Amino acid sequence: MYIDEPLKKYLDETASGAPTPGGGSVASLVGALGAALTSMVCNFTVGKEKYKDVEAEVAQILTEAEDLRAKLLELMVEDTQVYSEVSKAYGMPRGTAEEKEARTEAIQKALRLAMQAPLETAFCCYKILKLNEPLLDKGNQNLISDVGVAVLLAESALRSAILNVEINLSYIKDDEFCNKTREKLSSIIAESSKLKSKIYDKVKEAIGAKLG
Repeated sequence: MYIDEPLKKYLDETASGAPTPGGGSVASLVGALGAALTSMVCNFTVGKEKYKDVEAEVAQILTEAEDLRAKLLELMVEDTQVYSEVSKAYGMPRGTAEEKEARTEAIQKALRLAMQAPLETAFCCYKILKLNEPLLDKGNQNLISDVGVAVLLAESALRSAILNVEINLSYIKDDEFCNKTREKLSSIIAESSKLKSKIYDKVKEAIGAKLG
């Protein structure tokens, strides 16, 4: 679903009145694009005589970037699939006390499930940011702007994914669970912003950018 279909179909369905794909799925796709650009920089570095001293390290970055790209594409699809469980739960009958209780339990379970894809997306995107930091110096310098684009995409996707985590948490009634989830994310939110700014500023300096 979607992965082997035309991009136009995905974009058309995102733009339509259909409930999916939504923001969580789109965040995963944007993250996958960031991973793809990371891989491109690596592929233009590995095998080049000028960069032979860092080839092993860059090859490892390439492997990790490709793993993340594949995972994010899976999450792009997964996010659309789990949303149907949320819709199904909200559509359950609530005419009796027993039905209301069963509906509430189903909704809470579905919300936790729906939260997992954007949560994983956020951590994948954080890893993409970290992979790009060494590419500032060790990647092919002709593609330094692509490093910048990769980190901008990854950080944007990370923040977008977290918004989708938060919207689910806002309806989950287990405060302990919500607090633990937010604690998991808090460590990467500040660090990702710092990394993005650091890498982006160095990219601008390297290419002599005058704006932004």
